[in-house]
Formats: sequence, structure tokens, C-alpha cells
Amino acid sequence: KATRLSRYFDYIQQMVDLFDDRVEYSYSEHLRAFWEACQDIGLERHRDGPACLNERGTAYLDHHHSMNVLVARIRKLTRQQWYRRGARDRRELAKQQEIRVCNYFEALSELYSRITIVRVDFHYRPETQGRLRVERVFDDLDELIYEHRRNPIFDHLIGHIYSVEQGDRNDGGGYHIHAAYFFNGNEVRGDVYKAIQLGELWKDITHGQGYVHSCNHDKEQYGDECGIGRIRRGDRSIRRNVHKAVKYLVKDAQHLRLRPEGARCLRTGNLKRSRRGCDA
Repeated sequence: KATRLSRYFDYIQQMVDLFDDRVEYSYSEHLRAFWEACQDIGLERHRDGPACLNERGTAYLDHHHSMNVLVARIRKLTRQQWYRRGARDRRELAKQQEIRVCNYFEALSELYSRITIVRVDFHYRPETQGRLRVERVFDDLDELIYEHRRNPIFDHLIGHIYSVEQGDRNDGGGYHIHAAYFFNGNEVRGDVYKAIQLGELWKDITHGQGYVHSCNHDKEQYGDECGIGRIRRGDRSIRRNVHKAVKYLVKDAQHLRLRPEGARCLRTGNLKRSRRGCDA
């Protein structure tokens, strides 16, 4: 008899295909438990769906019974210490990153009396998400950062924060990049126009497959808690709001389930007085 959980394994082969031996990935504890369970029970590709041998190893179980075996093994693995430690480690990392991005902004504030902050989210269109590989996201981010050095959009850029995340594809999230840009506020005033320019650039980089959500277009909705747009160094209350805005970039809720080994999900700029911010 099929368990309630096994009914959710309609896309099991796509999940198995995530594990590509040709590319070194770092996996979340959820995917690691799934993959180890597949290997432990000897799950193999079959016409009616992945299946495994019975306990005696004499015959293959049907797909639904194989999924029951897989679920049972996953449940055992999720009770192990390494699995439970994954969520704790992620929460601790998120706290450290919150401190890092807040300190980064404070350091910029010491260098510039006025800062224009532009907050955008770089997305991919829903029809693209289904076949989008995480390597492509990091490649597009690298190209975006390369534009810092040559594109006039980034004139007077003094700092930046990028964070790569993965939402639920079903609600239109999927892979996306949170970004905060810090411009010299004595030179740049048009934060909404900057967001529009960034949207056009992202569309070019993704060959029309990407779009941008601009927080600056609707900044009035934040009222007294607004932490974007043009701010003055001396306004302490707004600086607290900026802290809240940049902390959102590193929240734990939408971490990557897999990423290329060595890829950095959080990128910030160097701290120095310069015409353009450089990636660090």
C-alpha cells in the first residue's frame, strides 16, 4: 500500500537528476538526506518510475512500494545529528551575515555624508525557472558585477550587496538575487530611475528571460520605516531602517538547496572611496 508521502514523488526522477557527478555541488541537509537514502536503498531508473530491490535482493519492488522504502530511509536519516545540525548552522550563518551587512553599511556611512540606496530583486520569468540551472544564476551575477567597472549606470557606486536565494517555484519565486546598491548621494539622486536602468540591464544580461522588482518604486508604503532612497548620515532613525532593509537580504527562509562548490551566495563591495564599487 502506498503511503501518503509517496504520492508526492511524481517528480522523483527529476530530483534524482539534480545530482550530477560532472559538477561539484554543496547540498542542503534536505537534499543530502534524499540522495543518501536513494543510494542506501539502491534506487534505480525504471520504465514506471525509479524502483529498488526487495529486502532479499531477489526482485524489484513496484514504484510505489519503492517510494515507501525511500520515505522510511529518509525518516531515519533526518533523525541523525548531522541533519539536525544543518538548520542550526544556517541560522547561525544568517545571524553572522546580518552583522556583516549592517557593519558594511555603517562603514559606508562614515565615508559619505549622503547615500542613495537602491533595492531591487533580480528574477527569472516563470517559463524559464523550470529549466534554469543554478550555475546560470551565478554566471549572470558575475556578468552583472563585471558591468560595475564599465557601465555608466554604476557611476558613483560606492558599495553593493548581492544575495542569491531560492524560493518556491510554484509561487513564482524560484532562483532570484536580492540586491542593494549604495551610490554617492551627493552625485546620484534619482533612485527610481536607477532601478529602471538596472531592470533594463538585467533584461539584457538574461537575454529577455529576467525581470526586476524595484522596492524604490513603492518606498512610500514603508512610511516611517523606509530605509531606501536618499539618506543623510546624521539621521539615526533612517539608519536603523537601513539595517532592517539589508538584513532582509540575508534571511534564512530562502536558502539555496544546492550551489556549485565554492560559489559565494553573499557578495559585498570593497570599502574605499572610489568612483565605482569593486566586488569583494
